[in-house]
Amino acid sequence: MSLYLLFSIGFKGGQELAHSHFTLDIIWSVAFGVLIALIIPLYSFFILKKHFSIENSGAITAAYGSVSAVTFVTSYFLRNVKLYF
Repeated sequence: MSLYLLFSIGFKGGQELAHSHFTLDIIWSVAFGVLIALIIPLYSFFILKKHFSIENSGAITAAYGSVSAVTFVTSYFLRNVKLYF
């Protein structure tokens, strides 16, 4: 179910990007998304490593880090386009 949800969100976002003009805001959003997708799992792993084994820390970080990054990037993008829900 979660894979279907992630696929549908990504597909919908790709469709919207295909219909919009390629601007500097899109470049900044993508760069911010990549940066935060790297930073959140890295610092989460090192924090979790203090309390769990390396294997468990990596599994928790992989499961939750990428989803959190996508959530932050989506909220950042929606705020920039002034789309409130």
